Amino acid sequence: MLSSHQPTQTYRVALVIQYLGTHFHGWQRQPQQRTVQEEIETAISHVLGHPVTLYGAGRTDAGVHAAAQVAHFNTTSMIPDHKWATIINNYLPKDILIRASAKVNHNWHARFSATYRRYRYTLYTEKRPNLFAKTFSWHYYHAHLDESLIQAALKPLIGHHHLAAFRRSNSRRQHSWVEVQAAECYRNGSFLHIEIQADGFLYGMVRLLMGMLVQVGCGQMTLANFTDLWKNQRREEVKYAAPPYGLCLLRVGYPDFPFPQEIWFDTQPKLVFG
Repeated sequence: MLSSHQPTQTYRVALVIQYLGTHFHGWQRQPQQRTVQEEIETAISHVLGHPVTLYGAGRTDAGVHAAAQVAHFNTTSMIPDHKWATIINNYLPKDILIRASAKVNHNWHARFSATYRRYRYTLYTEKRPNLFAKTFSWHYYHAHLDESLIQAALKPLIGHHHLAAFRRSNSRRQHSWVEVQAAECYRNGSFLHIEIQADGFLYGMVRLLMGMLVQVGCGQMTLANFTDLWKNQRREEVKYAAPPYGLCLLRVGYPDFPFPQEIWFDTQPKLVFG
């Protein structure tokens, strides 16, 4: 006969999360600020009746969106792992959605088990503004952007590089080495998309990089100067960051992920005008 005083077993739940970053001060919990982490932790705590800590795969900045952020938490609850998504969604605001939930091993970690993060930056290039593009893209119409020049600038970035030129000064990371695994630029009607995938990203890296790539695309900076800038860590010349609302955390990759590809792989819809 089983004892009624047996210790309760803890299990780990992984979540695939979407959010519109417009009205958030980023992912990470901060005093007196609305953040994605805090909203979800509050929702889970409401269900469990006690505080809980949520561990995310990456920290998106204020205003940045996510199509498939990944996080995990531990619980002793008897709620089946696959039902957590629906239950948490009942307590979340309209700008956050849990797409799916699943049980993972105790040694699986949303941040440390990830092998890559992939971001997509979107620019809207028509001269006339469009309300339906405003939330998810940088309206850049001041000059023509040549996607072939941007693609050429991205190619040398692939590999293991010291990218201090694209690192904000208040970063707490110990080094600036990044393994860039993939990078591409392509046009989709009136939209220009730039995607970059790496094992990890420096604080502010993607937006600083996008700001410089736009200068390459419109002819204000040569390919040679752009490459020399980051290879020689000329951080003082990187003065402008692209706006946050064009940036989306597209997906996070793991060698052992319990979710089918349609849940997390490419879930940011692409608008097409023109």
